[in-house]
Amino acid sequence: MKKVGIIGVGAYLPAKILSNADLEKMVDTSDEWITTRTGIKERRLVGPNEAASDLAIKAAQQALKDARLEAEDLDLIIVASVTPDMQFPSVACILQNGLGAKSAICFDISAACAGFVYAAVIARQFIAMGSCKNALIVGSEVLSSVTDWQDRNTCVLFGDGAGAAVLAPVKSGGIISGYLGSDGSKVDLLFIPGGGSRQPATHQSVDSRQHYLKMEGNELFKLAVKIMSEAAQVALKQANLECSDVDLVIPHQANIRILMAVAKKLGLPKEKIYLNIEKYGNMSSASTAVALCEAVREGRIKKGDVVLLDAFGAGLVWGACVIKW
Repeated sequence: MKKVGIIGVGAYLPAKILSNADLEKMVDTSDEWITTRTGIKERRLVGPNEAASDLAIKAAQQALKDARLEAEDLDLIIVASVTPDMQFPSVACILQNGLGAKSAICFDISAACAGFVYAAVIARQFIAMGSCKNALIVGSEVLSSVTDWQDRNTCVLFGDGAGAAVLAPVKSGGIISGYLGSDGSKVDLLFIPGGGSRQPATHQSVDSRQHYLKMEGNELFKLAVKIMSEAAQVALKQANLECSDVDLVIPHQANIRILMAVAKKLGLPKEKIYLNIEKYGNMSSASTAVALCEAVREGRIKKGDVVLLDAFGAGLVWGACVIKW
């Protein structure tokens, strides 16, 4: 099987910034309350007529430029999103058209906050087996479209953005392990009740705010710490590595207290955990993708480094992969 690595990254964040001070004017909250409990200071929101595919196109163009590839060279496009432009067609097909990637196979995956890691593991297998020469993976989310701006407990958490990566065969290193998991018995901890076939849109469903996300934060907090720690350890074991071998962890940016608790469980110093939650909040599948891109651009990841991606989200789903850069 071929070695598969990341040869290009890109990210796009909408221009509009929603600060904690702005939220103080919208709901009963405060900058101190939000910062202490989440680590978030601000988040980005899409502009008028800006959807998940628009963010994805801009992030993907950066990733292709970084990889020195043309869109026509792409064999596979996978978009991870829980906030697609519409139920169908897929964001990936809209992205294909926007890029001009006429030869690419296209599909979306719905793996919530773990979506980018899922996409990386899936794309790696296509390339490693020889089915595709390369792949573009994107995490793109417009969580502001499903956020209840009257719910002080959830509206402070989420933001919009997109991150992308190009995967291709590499001579050495690359993705050396990938671990995915799911637990469908806990679907009611984070979900959107309305809009699907179980509860189609009606005046009543809209009036009762069923089309916004619902979350049991306390229970998710405990599970996230436990599962992200375990997922990281499994992926490292598959790679025959120890936590001490990791140079940088790129976690899903859910909550600063979760991330610090995971770091403690893994015995890793804060300096080895990449954080951008203060600027962007939780962007679901885009969080890990954007953080990876920024870490590369800032020089936090160097040739030969061992990088661990680690994510957890609604489903429940989780995933971790180890990359030798």
